[in-house]
Amino acid sequence: MSESSQRFADYGRPRRVEGGLRARSTRGAIGQSWWSRRFLEVLESFALGTRLTRGRSYARAGQVVRLEIAPGVVRAAVQGSRPRPYDVHIGLAAFPAELWDRVEEELAAQAFFSARLLAGDLPSELEELFTTVGAPLFPTGIDELEQRCNCPDFAVPCKHLAATFYLLAEAFDADPFELLHWRGRGRTELLDRLRALRASTTGAPAPIPSVGANDAPGAVDVEPVDAPPAGAARALATLPPSPLAEAVDRFWSPPVPLPDRPPTLATGPDLLLRQLGPPAPAIGGPGLLERLRRAYRAFGG
Repeated sequence: MSESSQRFADYGRPRRVEGGLRARSTRGAIGQSWWSRRFLEVLESFALGTRLTRGRSYARAGQVVRLEIAPGVVRAAVQGSRPRPYDVHIGLAAFPAELWDRVEEELAAQAFFSARLLAGDLPSELEELFTTVGAPLFPTGIDELEQRCNCPDFAVPCKHLAATFYLLAEAFDADPFELLHWRGRGRTELLDRLRALRASTTGAPAPIPSVGANDAPGAVDVEPVDAPPAGAARALATLPPSPLAEAVDRFWSPPVPLPDRPPTLATGPDLLLRQLGPPAPAIGGPGLLERLRRAYRAFGG
């Protein structure tokens, strides 16, 4: 028996784990939200599909003992057949500070993105904005991912790395801001920055939290502030008052000239594909989706 065969022969089935991180999906595909499905689609587009499936049973059996997401790196401990769990490392470069400044300025400039993010949601159109700014959310090539595991398996990804990828996708389901955290910006820091940028753009000061003397510990009041008019009130503020009887004939006319064309949101030619999700495996599955995406982009180029 060769040395490599002997190494694998020494180990049998993985040891059962009590209280491990278990995938919520018990059958079929893993990932419910657009960002988790897109993340797995990107990995499958790197020809990792068959290798990823090796870790699905590990993810569902709760073999992942620990999963930590930090800027630029994901660390996990995955229990195999050895007494000690294997150490897993998945690296993806975090965006530098100057690139995040550009991203945040673009996000703050569009009320659609600011409102959705401040509401705790990551819209699918966000991927296109990040790509346009030069900061793609997802890796564009397998070489951008640093994959390490100290198990004796030479395959990359091994089943321990694959199980971590699946649990990472479900972590994006539970909190989509973890994807941005991996890329270098945590939820609190990003939202605080967006609020500040929006306030500087509109001229409205941010609310000032204050604690009243008779409030319970930890209770926070927000003092009212005098904000300048916005929206329709801002457009009407400079117009002289006009009695209704004199304005009936132009009641439905805009008080100020409308722009030549309504504002539009820049989206990619494959937006519909991202909204519909991958087709059934019987007609091509994620592989067909990736080919259609490349075709859509070529047609829309």
